[in-house]
Amino acid sequence: MRKVAILGIGQTKIGEHWEKSLREIGGDAAFAAMQDAGIEKVDSLFVGNMLSPIVSGQNQLGTFFADWIGLWKQEAVKIEAACGSGAAAFRAALMAVASGDVESALVVGVEKMTDKAGRDVTAALATAADADYEVEQGVSFVGINALVMRRYMHEFGWKHEHFAPFSINAHANAMHNPYARLHEKITVEKFEKSAMVATPINLLDASPIGDGAAAAVIVPAEKVTKKQRITVAGSASATDTIAVHSRKDPMFLQAAYLSAKQAYEMAGVSPTDIDFFELHDAFSIMSTLSLEACGFAERGQGIRLGLDNEISIGGRIPVCTRGGLKARGHPVGATGMYQIVEVVQQLRGECDKTQVDGARIGIAQNIGGSGATILTHILKSDV
Repeated sequence: MRKVAILGIGQTKIGEHWEKSLREIGGDAAFAAMQDAGIEKVDSLFVGNMLSPIVSGQNQLGTFFADWIGLWKQEAVKIEAACGSGAAAFRAALMAVASGDVESALVVGVEKMTDKAGRDVTAALATAADADYEVEQGVSFVGINALVMRRYMHEFGWKHEHFAPFSINAHANAMHNPYARLHEKITVEKFEKSAMVATPINLLDASPIGDGAAAAVIVPAEKVTKKQRITVAGSASATDTIAVHSRKDPMFLQAAYLSAKQAYEMAGVSPTDIDFFELHDAFSIMSTLSLEACGFAERGQGIRLGLDNEISIGGRIPVCTRGGLKARGHPVGATGMYQIVEVVQQLRGECDKTQVDGARIGIAQNIGGSGATILTHILKSDV
């Protein structure tokens, strides 16, 4: 298998883009990535998306975007893995280029979520859960995470206020990211007084949805000569049961552990080698579970990384350096590609006040459903 490098990246600001269609949002990110890469054509297009058939009434997104951005006659497909769709599309493109089947690929993660009423979007998001044994019983997506969080607090003796540093850190970092949706600092007091969504998850535990797209162009590493070379050192995907109640231990992200373990082995690194972590903080409970599953904390102790200020810029393992899902925003099918773009920005040294000093190895982990599908990518700066 060939070593693969990321040649160009692009993204759009996350928000409520009433004035732009699904094709325009995705196209903007695609054009930005190709312009950054200095190319006009690629061999293949991979699109990560979850909700377009339900929210936008549009399927066939591969051809849909190939047509819009002028990649006629090229291979183009859509990849769906719930909220992990972006990273799943990236991995599919990675395998195509690494195998030698294609010489270049464009990956676009895109989602337009604000054209429907909130209740409709909530119902659409619930399709990532088990329709028969979770959704049919009236449990929403946030409700499932709330049950996991409540059990975690019970098992390990933590209080709700102890999760605050994860949200505070994300919001502080998003202040310096022009593409983030939320530019507002928060405090522990504000976190605690936030409106309840599903006990114990309140509004500031949860990430906001939005419209957005992020993209990357990948090529064989030997073709990258003009820019600082960012290579994909590790890539892995793993699954768990789709229903949380079917798992032996609902408080351990087995798919995160497995995909991270495989990615570490592929990259020849360990958690102590990682300079920063773009984790999937759809809810604050997912931050601590991800840190534990990926080897940065012992079981039940991931919260301590936040309480001890180890997750901030300059800490032992900076997380969500551009705001994460919590403050950058979570356009579900695009999130995995935003994470990839943000890791590249860090490795290029383009993050200004949230730049991790000396960053050479970064990890991005994208979660589909409540831990049912998890993809882990490790990127390295070769310079």
